[in-house]
Amino acid sequence: MNKKTVGFILGSIFGAATGVAAGMMLAPRSGAESRAMAADAMNDAWDSAVDTYERGSGVVSDKIDDVRPTVDAKTDELRAKVDLARERMDQLRDSLSDAVSDASEQVQDAVTSVTDRVAAMTDVPAENGAKAAEAVHVEVVDEDDAYEA
Repeated sequence: MNKKTVGFILGSIFGAATGVAAGMMLAPRSGAESRAMAADAMNDAWDSAVDTYERGSGVVSDKIDDVRPTVDAKTDELRAKVDLARERMDQLRDSLSDAVSDASEQVQDAVTSVTDRVAAMTDVPAENGAKAAEAVHVEVVDEDDAYEA
């Protein structure tokens, strides 16, 4: 070891011994009395911390109890809105399904009608030299008109 390290170690040991000796000579109380005072101070600090925790948890619990009815009411309101939206979606799905079925039937009827007309046209000779396919006339009708025909 070098001289600086040895000097530091010896200085630390001497300083610690001097501090212990000065503490023993200048201490106003005995060791047992000082330890008892330190234990009392720690117990007082612990009791204070426990009291502060209990007061704080009581305040938080009270605030939660104050907010809970509002949260419950909002939760119930949101659940009601979600249920209403689900019912509306079911209604719309049923309505859309019905509309698609109706449209499918109308298209099928139109296809059948056109097929029948084309078949009838192929049996009839073309007028004025027109081809049979050109003589087919497709007409778009409204739903109400289709049921009248």
